[in-house]
Amino acid sequence: MRHTSKLRTSTRRRALLLASAGVLAGWLAPLASAAETTLAKGEWQAIQRVISSQLAALRAGEAAKAFSFAAPGIQTQFGDARAFMAMVRESYSPLLEARYTEFLEGAVIDGLVVQPLRLIGRDNSVLVALYTMERQKRGGWRISGCMIAPSTVQAA
Repeated sequence: MRHTSKLRTSTRRRALLLASAGVLAGWLAPLASAAETTLAKGEWQAIQRVISSQLAALRAGEAAKAFSFAAPGIQTQFGDARAFMAMVRESYSPLLEARYTEFLEGAVIDGLVVQPLRLIGRDNSVLVALYTMERQKRGGWRISGCMIAPSTVQAA
């Protein structure tokens, strides 16, 4: 009976990961443009600064500052900083509540820039926030989306 339960849990976890990957692929596909395949180290550092700055603003309750790091499409979608902050509090609480965060290696997939961020919760649960980034006309970076997915890593 125990083996069957573990097998079911393992099968469910695998199905959840596959479903998450499918949702992510479907979500990201329309955003992809076949431009670059790699970025310079300095670009990844700039991307990580933008994400870190937005996280700091979110955690400090500085809605306008956090909203300023969102890409124009996200800003249009939410209209103002207050609505954006309400959405983050409701749908992205693991970002606000993580006791530890760590940037993982980013990737450019079919022209889409993805920067993963590992989140470890107070209860030691591990999630990964997958940020999509958009280069602005003047060369800076803004956040064009974020999806939180389960991680296969466990906290010690």
